[in-house]
Amino acid sequence: SGPPPRAAPSRRPPAPPAPAGAAAPCRIGDSTARGVTLRAAGSGRSDFSCATKASEDHSGLTRQLLDFQHDTVDETDGGYDPFSQLKERFTDFKQRNYVENFTNYQKLAEQQTPEFMVVACADSRVCPTSILGLQPGDAFTVRNVANLVPPYEHGASETTAALEFAVNSLQVPNVLVVGHSRCGGIQALMSMKSKKDDRSSRTFIRDWVSLGKSARLSTEAAAGNLSFESQCRHCEKESINSSLLNLLTYPWIEERVKEGNLNLHGGYYNFIDCTFEKWTLVYRPGLEGGSKYAIKNRSTWS
Repeated sequence: SGPPPRAAPSRRPPAPPAPAGAAAPCRIGDSTARGVTLRAAGSGRSDFSCATKASEDHSGLTRQLLDFQHDTVDETDGGYDPFSQLKERFTDFKQRNYVENFTNYQKLAEQQTPEFMVVACADSRVCPTSILGLQPGDAFTVRNVANLVPPYEHGASETTAALEFAVNSLQVPNVLVVGHSRCGGIQALMSMKSKKDDRSSRTFIRDWVSLGKSARLSTEAAAGNLSFESQCRHCEKESINSSLLNLLTYPWIEERVKEGNLNLHGGYYNFIDCTFEKWTLVYRPGLEGGSKYAIKNRSTWS
């Protein structure tokens, strides 16, 4: 006998038309709905209605996931499936890695104690896991455009939240900032005009990469006579060091570095000739005169 037939999903009856003078129904994704929820002087009843509708939509999607039966047949329309290769790779990973190292994965299921916190670029060509052979549990990783670390005063972001968790909760002993060749984010940074841009030209990318303006100014001072490509290559490394210095603006990072419990490292991946350069930042806060910063343990892997 086969499994019992699945009950047909309940269907909500269509909503009756709104009476004259009533507020229009709230539609998620509609610009008018966003206007209702964001307008400071709007009706509190309408705001609550939109919030409730959004909550219902989220709950409905989650219910579909929870009710899903784990069948072995994927639902496809017969055309190109972008997940076909990912499925094969996942199955291979499960057989070659998970099953063969089952005990280790069971330990990871209970806790994580990564050796590194890695800040890398979102560029699809720069995957720190593949480049450095990182295994599950080795590194707590966050990726963003141009692998930038904002200064402490910048406030909350996905990068600062990840740093806070990795350093304070996981107590990682190493933070590694990884930059790379031909970085589109650095090119956008170096293409910015020195004068303040018009508001009409502002984008999320420009606002984000402007965090590296000190690296751009240093690059222009040191390599302003070189070609644009050479300036970008210089800035790719300059921005890594800028991010390392920004890390020390976080009180809890500076404290752990001074105590010797945390090390800050830079890494540069050149995918043109497949080389990796790494170095460590030395911080000497009590030093009088001269620089408080230096680089040590610099090497290139090729």
